[in-house]
Amino acid sequence: MSTPHHAPHRRALLRRLPVTLLIAGLGLSSTARAADSEAARWQREAAAITITRDDWGIAHVHGKTDADAVFGMAYTQAEDDFNRVETNYLVSLGRLAEAEGDKAIWQDLRQRLYIDPAELKVLYGQSPAWLRKLMVAWADGLNAYLAAHPDVHPRVITHFEPWMALSFTEGSIGGDIERAKLGPLEAFYDHDPAAATARAEVPASWIEPTGSNGIAIAPKQTVDGHALLLINPHTSFYFRSELQMSSDEGLDAYGAVTWGQFFIYQGFNPHIGWMHTSTGADVIDDFAETIVHQNGKLYYRYGKKLRPVTVKQITLKSRGADGTMQTRTFTTYATHHGPIVRADGEHWIAMAIMNKPIPALEQSWLRTKASDYASYMKIAELKANSSNNTIFADDKGEIAYLHPQFVPKRDDRFDYTQPVDGSNPATDWQGLTPLDQLPRVYDPSVGWVFNTNDWPYSAAGKDSPKQADFPRYMDSAGENPRGIHATEMLSQQHGFTLGALLTDAFDSYLPAFADLIPKLVADYDALPVSDPRKQALAGPIDVLRHWDYRWGIASIPMSVAEFTGDVLWDAAGKDAKAHHDSIYVEMTRRTSEERLNALQAGIARLEQDFGYWAVPWGEINRFQRNDGAIEQKFDDAKPSIPVPFTSSRWGSLASFGAHRWPGTKRFYGTNGNSFVAVVEFGKRVEARAITAGGESGHPDSPHFDDEAERYTTGNLRTVYFWPDELQGHIESVYHPAFSAPPQS
Repeated sequence: MSTPHHAPHRRALLRRLPVTLLIAGLGLSSTARAADSEAARWQREAAAITITRDDWGIAHVHGKTDADAVFGMAYTQAEDDFNRVETNYLVSLGRLAEAEGDKAIWQDLRQRLYIDPAELKVLYGQSPAWLRKLMVAWADGLNAYLAAHPDVHPRVITHFEPWMALSFTEGSIGGDIERAKLGPLEAFYDHDPAAATARAEVPASWIEPTGSNGIAIAPKQTVDGHALLLINPHTSFYFRSELQMSSDEGLDAYGAVTWGQFFIYQGFNPHIGWMHTSTGADVIDDFAETIVHQNGKLYYRYGKKLRPVTVKQITLKSRGADGTMQTRTFTTYATHHGPIVRADGEHWIAMAIMNKPIPALEQSWLRTKASDYASYMKIAELKANSSNNTIFADDKGEIAYLHPQFVPKRDDRFDYTQPVDGSNPATDWQGLTPLDQLPRVYDPSVGWVFNTNDWPYSAAGKDSPKQADFPRYMDSAGENPRGIHATEMLSQQHGFTLGALLTDAFDSYLPAFADLIPKLVADYDALPVSDPRKQALAGPIDVLRHWDYRWGIASIPMSVAEFTGDVLWDAAGKDAKAHHDSIYVEMTRRTSEERLNALQAGIARLEQDFGYWAVPWGEINRFQRNDGAIEQKFDDAKPSIPVPFTSSRWGSLASFGAHRWPGTKRFYGTNGNSFVAVVEFGKRVEARAITAGGESGHPDSPHFDDEAERYTTGNLRTVYFWPDELQGHIESVYHPAFSAPPQS
């Protein structure tokens, strides 16, 4: 174990600060005094923080106070991948174009329609004192890191301000704001109708379904009488850090942290565990506004009256090709429903979303310190979680499925999956739904709950909420193949252990192919002998006919099914968009001829890319991590690892969203299983976990890809949650800012 020198090194700390001293005799300037005060605060905070890196490079941060722990965890995140930390705040603050130029200007505008830095500064001043302390500590941790690492050059943000934390409070992979599509937004605000369709659309099969898996098992169904929890977010790879943060004030949480945030987003503490899954609840609504021009001003119709449209100027900066900053000012519009995000015929569309920065950050933090179901639900009363279902378990043996707590009450006569008439007051939101009126499952008799981004009406088998008891807007997702898979698996299994739950998380059955392939085989069998496809497709059909519908590295039918399924999925995706329905519904509408043509096309592509069609799946489906870039370049000539599991759209619980890339024939994954953990709440909590690739974003670190092979095989490592578990697995111990180890 290496233990770097712990004494403060003031010179190293200050070397990135603004001027600290003016010319001798002139005294300290206000800038210097502020810098000196900031540095002194860092010294006090850092002295109270210990960072222990285990032999997987994972940080275990301890502070005397919660604020100390926040300082330390922000510092370690910056050590591991400052680029991703900064980029997340460039996105959340609407400043990405300052780094990436005009290509990001519309993403910035969309963000700034909802997130106004001036308003966030006001909200910061209105925040509870305890929350302000955490925000100050968060900014201090990042700024101290920059001060101690002059070789790190931020793209834009050279100094973090505490209020910035309020711009990014919820933690989901894609915020609610992303429901406003950039093409139509640009078409509206750039007055260019062609922009609505000008953006290149990737094939539907290249887009991994958004979501995650969560499963909780009650003590009655486990061998040792302890509750179990599966935490399995399906997100972009390398989007979250894995760490532990604890304090002498009772904080002790472990799990996945979205880069730049200061709370454990999906994880556990000694008593409870929480897994968030993207919800199908309708919590984002479009209102079609009737615009009236009158006396040179804009109004929108609301009932029998006209209301003035809110007009606001938003100025954005954009980095030019020569590196100079340019500015562009947009005149933006809003109604009481929300900002205008596009036009639809003669109507302007206002999009209403949750926008509660303070309660959202409070709820995200406080739930990490909850100790049981009752305390978790008390925090949920903040009603500032809009995008997530939650699977819950605790050491009392309680398990639960929870719906998002931010669900607006609406008139169920209207179809809120489509724009509703904004001029009709009856379509307005009518406050938030009380928690006891939301779909919920608590301690079901079946002994398990789950969610796979499907509806809540199968969360606990026969003990699930009943769809007829709730308004339509409580779900817009319906069932999905992963939900069918989980229901069948959990209904048939008893005597769970931590290992058995882990095995279930990687169960290889693919229900979507179990439905599709028999139809395809029957299509082939019905062909007349004279049809040339009878002979051409005989080999592929034979391997499909005898397939058990399970993925595997050596599986040839998996390859044939995937290439066939992708053709059908792309066609169904186009039809789903045109018909405004589910892609799964459209898949059921594929005809016999379409299925056979898809098989032909899939076989042709296999032969084109690999020289023959009978290619084992592991030769195609690969994990590769070449560099620390957010958008990685893939290369068939470089080393990669075979991955047995596949896309979740076919019902695979373990998700690997992969496709071919420019210049490649192999598929390389970029999202899906990103962090996986199984947790047992016994006399003391026990867990195993894995992170895609490794903890560090630095290619020269041993922890850049040291978890890659374990990731592809589902071989989760032991989590060193308790101090005695950590002993013998310590790589380094240090304080922030003063004796930072080599980046790991």
